Amino acid sequence: MHEFRVLPKTREILAGIREGNRARLAEAITLVESKNLEKSHQAQWLLTKLLSQRSKERQLGLLKPSFRIGLSGPPGAGKSTLIEMFGQLLTSKGFKVAVLAVDPSSARTGGAILGDKTRMIKLATDPNAYIRPSPSSGTLGGVTRGTNEAILLCEGTGYDIVLVETVGVGQSEVAVSDMVDMFVLVLSPAGGDELQGMKKGIVEMADLIVINKADGDLLAPAIRMQTEYTSALKLIRKKSNLWTPQVWRISSTTKVGIEEMWSIMDNFWKTMEASGDIQRVRQGQSKKWLWSHINWELVNRFRMQPGLDEQIAAMEKMVVAGSLPAGSAAEILLDKFFAVRNTNAGPSRASNFATVELNELLDQPPTAR
Repeated sequence: MHEFRVLPKTREILAGIREGNRARLAEAITLVESKNLEKSHQAQWLLTKLLSQRSKERQLGLLKPSFRIGLSGPPGAGKSTLIEMFGQLLTSKGFKVAVLAVDPSSARTGGAILGDKTRMIKLATDPNAYIRPSPSSGTLGGVTRGTNEAILLCEGTGYDIVLVETVGVGQSEVAVSDMVDMFVLVLSPAGGDELQGMKKGIVEMADLIVINKADGDLLAPAIRMQTEYTSALKLIRKKSNLWTPQVWRISSTTKVGIEEMWSIMDNFWKTMEASGDIQRVRQGQSKKWLWSHINWELVNRFRMQPGLDEQIAAMEKMVVAGSLPAGSAAEILLDKFFAVRNTNAGPSRASNFATVELNELLDQPPTAR
């Protein structure tokens, strides 16, 4: 049995996060994004420890919740430019802002562009801002498996507002709405007939629709688009009785409307936080992400299980040939997987990790921030 041990480096990262160190935050996010099993266990210890400390501080009234905002929209809508202008506005008001920008990954190579830092040059050099581009690695929903954990790490480092920019837009992209407090859909009048092409699901998830690039020759189309979406939203059932989704026009280049956009967001936060809806929604989100991680972990362990390679290849060949239904093949493989696991039953590295240092986690004294 492999004995799990917390590495000194992991403890250093935790201490640095509690001190608000951006370099340590970057190391921590790299840990949670790693697919290496040992690094994954170090990351989960780090997160468990951090959440335990913050939970006690929250109970003592030493913490105020951060504001999590998700932004999604089709390519060319100007999300990165908007985020830079918006981020600068927030830091000028005294907020600490973290930006988690998820870049598209190549389905063939797994590589990503990771260009958001180059598109947000001014914000990237702001001492009160942190920008982290991450590859989506082909993950549905436009967010990475570690995005939710990265949000928690940013909050633990002291960031007041966390912005999550996601890949593209579509029915699958609504996954980001399950990890943020407010979901913002960013559109551009230069995109053509957006209303007909936009999927209903993504619009239903929006708490705010922002029409960007509302300047110059695009001002008139932007006004028309704002009117169309305002009318369309009246036909969609609201997510909350406390909030009516709004449509707002802005220009990231001239900065017109960005201050007012923040006022709308701030009003949303104050309304939902005062009612207790933020806490209620976050609890539901946590439950969803629990099951998402269970699904990811089961698939990962299934693929890594020794002795199944030949059976998987054989089942795939039969399914492709049309001689065996996919459901039957899946049932056969799962039966073999659990049979192998039962044969090799014994304490796993994961179960050892899950029970390590629980007393230390529970006895950690709170510290004011």
